Amino acid sequence: MKIVNIIILITACVFGNPKPKEENTIKDSDAERFNQQIENVKKMSASGVYNSKIAFFIDMRIKSGKNRFFVYDLENDKLIDEGLVANGAGSETGVKGELKFSNEPNSKCTSLGCYAIGKSYRGMFGKAYVLKGLDQTNNNAVKRMIVLHSYSAVPEGEQDHYIALSQGCPMVSEVFFKRLEKIIDNSKSNIILNIYY
Repeated sequence: MKIVNIIILITACVFGNPKPKEENTIKDSDAERFNQQIENVKKMSASGVYNSKIAFFIDMRIKSGKNRFFVYDLENDKLIDEGLVANGAGSETGVKGELKFSNEPNSKCTSLGCYAIGKSYRGMFGKAYVLKGLDQTNNNAVKRMIVLHSYSAVPEGEQDHYIALSQGCPMVSEVFFKRLEKIIDNSKSNIILNIYY
């Protein structure tokens, strides 16, 4: 056995086998729900209206201090990026780990469902993307001014505590937003963002 292989083997035994960024890091308990959401988005994107190569997913059952915003390669069936995302302040129920969802104006809640990521504009948080709700559960997104944007109070790395709250928007760190921005701006068709629970 080569020395390099022995070092890799010892490192894996002592420190655990680190997962490469592109490897799926979704827990088994969340994987079944995630796979179902992927299939739903693939059916939607098969129409040719939406991007059939890339989609974004947010799993609201994962606590906000952990990565729950996933960038997924629909063609090669693999996770290519992940990051933290805030939920709406109105979604907090006071019970740890429990969220409520609403499509009502002024609710400050996160709305579940699929969104088409639209054009960018400059707002109070800098560059942001308009989100058009595609379901009954989120069809007030434009009226509610629910957009994808960054915010300096959202940390880049995972935390052991809950993170900042939004007014209902999916709000990410500035570093993660820059990575998402490249994908969105290079897409010739609207990317689907699916927020589920």
